[in-house]
Amino acid sequence: MNLREMSYLVAVAELRNFTKAAEHCHVSQPTLSAQIKKMEKYLDVKIFERDNKQVMITEEGKDIIQSAEKILQEVARIEEIAEHAHNPFSGKFRLGAFPTLATYIFPGMVPKIKALMPDLHLILIEEKTAELLDRLHKGEIDAALLALPVLGESLEINALFDDNFFLATSPTHPLANTARINIDTLAQYRLLLLEEGHCLRDHALEVCHQHNIGEEQDFRATSLETLRQMVKAGTGITMIPEIAINHVETDIHYIPFIKPQPYRTIAMVYRKTSTKKEIIKHIEDILRA
Repeated sequence: MNLREMSYLVAVAELRNFTKAAEHCHVSQPTLSAQIKKMEKYLDVKIFERDNKQVMITEEGKDIIQSAEKILQEVARIEEIAEHAHNPFSGKFRLGAFPTLATYIFPGMVPKIKALMPDLHLILIEEKTAELLDRLHKGEIDAALLALPVLGESLEINALFDDNFFLATSPTHPLANTARINIDTLAQYRLLLLEEGHCLRDHALEVCHQHNIGEEQDFRATSLETLRQMVKAGTGITMIPEIAINHVETDIHYIPFIKPQPYRTIAMVYRKTSTKKEIIKHIEDILRA
């Protein structure tokens, strides 16, 4: 067995398709298939069950692929250590953030990172929180900007800043001209929220449960921008994080809450074993500034 063959195994396991795995690994499909068959013959174990419609992993194959993933992660870690020794602020750095943060924090952050660490190859990933945590544990990304709480004994979690929520209404809504609002006032309204899987939805629901606020059941937005457009159209009201507010908009009103304001805390999350802590510290300093 060699590392290339292991990468083929992992690619097929992730994509569940030999043709797509071959494209991902930049080889022909017959070459990839032949190498996997060769490995199965060498191990005398069936790793994949395949037909024209689907690829399934056998029980034995699951354990083999899990071991291959760990080996490839350790090899990547060795390469990172060597690269880091030559220049701790060079090489690839893969940073993730969830959708209701990434869109608003990446544009202002990237130029500052490039100015401070010009040799760094920054790769940005936008995914939901659960996916980012999974990729972090697998070593597929180096760090992620996530909203607390985040659990994980193998993870370092450093709070960076609080992001206050504002009430968003259309200009014609009865609450539109309110200077500051008591959150308990919203008990007589229903909020528009994001669909399942978004951590912003979880934070909003927590606030709703604490203050007996209802959720609008007939609509759930797929993105924060969809939610914003629905508010502008007069469909309902919602809570928007401060980082996503465009203060020059005239067709939507953002109303601050009376203290204590609802908020979310954004944190930098990375593996305790990371070799890139110096890079992470610099990015944390940029975001705290």
